[in-house]
Parts: sequence; C-alpha cells; structure tokens
Amino acid sequence: MRILRSVRHKHCADGTFMKEFLLDRPVSADFLRFLEPFAEVELLPGIGDGFYRAEKAGCFSLKGLVGDTAMEVRFRPEAMDLTVDFLYSLLYWYRDGDPDTAKVNQLDAALRERLAKRVTPERCP
Repeated sequence: MRILRSVRHKHCADGTFMKEFLLDRPVSADFLRFLEPFAEVELLPGIGDGFYRAEKAGCFSLKGLVGDTAMEVRFRPEAMDLTVDFLYSLLYWYRDGDPDTAKVNQLDAALRERLAKRVTPERCP
C-alpha cells in the first residue's frame, strides 16, 4: 500500500497537524488487524463498510472508512518528522496482506527509542 498524494493539510485546534492522504488501494479490515500491535484500533460498523480509528498514543491517529482510498492522519507536531516515516513504513511493509511484521517491530522499537529522547513517556509510549 502506498500514498499517492497528500490531498489536504491543516493545523487543528487541538494542536495536531492533519494530513489527508490518497492511497493506491482501499483500506481493508485486514490492514487494520495488521496495525493492532502498533496502535489502538477501533472499528465502528454500520457506516459504509465501517468507520475506523487507529491511534498510536501521542504520536498519530488514522481515521477513515474501510474500503475507501482516503485516510485522515493527525500527527503530534513535536514528533511528526519521526512518525511520518513510521506511517510510510507501516503502509509499505503491510505488503497487501503479506506483512513483514518482524521488520515493523524493529521500526516500532527504533521509533519508541527516538521518541523517548524527544518527548515525555506519557505522550508517546
């Protein structure tokens, strides 16, 4: 899964920075299950194929509709440079249902280590 382009950007009232991405494939329930070890995932059925929210506490949150190619992402500004790269890696290493979870686990550990040097632990565990 890849990001084709960034459609919209804005600074939000809660201090986050929002980007809306257009993906080359629709977000699937399988992709959301792949995210579960790295983020808190919530799926709300009854809205299309389901509204989803996935949050890596204090780092970023993803929102959208299952089956849609648009994804809204909100980043914490103090860690955005690190977490944007991690998000791109999550999409890349998902590999359309054949994920390399070992690689993503390594990247997640490296992200947490870098974030620990930059932000307080309660902001991004």
